[in-house]
Amino acid sequence: MALASALLQVMTDAVRKTARPMMRDFGEVSQLQVSRKGPGDFVTAADLKAEETLFELLTKARPGYGFLGEERGLVEGTDKSHTWIVDPIDGTTNFMHAMPHFAITVGLERRAPDGSSEIVAGVTYNPVMNELFWAEKGKGCYLNDQRIRVSGRKDLADSLVATGLPFIGKTGHAQAIKDIHAVGQRVAGIRRLGSAALDFAWVAAGRYDAYYERNLKPWDVAAGVLFVTEAGGTVTTIEPDGDPKTGASILATNAELHPALRKVLQAA
Repeated sequence: MALASALLQVMTDAVRKTARPMMRDFGEVSQLQVSRKGPGDFVTAADLKAEETLFELLTKARPGYGFLGEERGLVEGTDKSHTWIVDPIDGTTNFMHAMPHFAITVGLERRAPDGSSEIVAGVTYNPVMNELFWAEKGKGCYLNDQRIRVSGRKDLADSLVATGLPFIGKTGHAQAIKDIHAVGQRVAGIRRLGSAALDFAWVAAGRYDAYYERNLKPWDVAAGVLFVTEAGGTVTTIEPDGDPKTGASILATNAELHPALRKVLQAA
């Protein structure tokens, strides 16, 4: 892997090894679509199995690091300055419906003595497409072995924007509709493909010009925040003075589009 450090190699090996049984599971999902029970329980088991694999591989490679996963929550380590932040299947609903748009995503958070923190490394892997996005602080963002950059578009009217929508049981439905109404009148198109990790990665690669979403979690955004900034983009919260790493609200785009799109979303 071009320019990849030993740390990135650990992360890459972990997601690739996790992907192998996941792809076998994904091959079974379409067969379960016709069953009365459906694939829900099967996919839940696959999610848990993937997180367990990541936990074992990452903690073996870096003993003492903390671990924050979607399924198991926070496991504190003896090393209080480093925490893995993991989503074993980002895009679970897509996976459940045999849609080939999902990813394994891992970020590494480093905490300073003053309590501040930053994401210093990240990987996001779509095993169906065999696309591995990766970045390390200060070293750029890559898709497989090619360096990637955010798009250079300057006008909202020419821009393709990604977002997410809350599903049943989540809050924020009314605000999401307001956001789409406000943004949709000003851009070339809006897409909702169902994986926040890949939305970030695609902004970093210039496939999307921008991505926004509210009410996410740290494991949804950890690697992606680093990708976009290392690809030359800007990541903030929609509201002033927030921390994008929390996932509470996210706006990721290039520097030229950011002020105008943020203004639209703040007024929605």
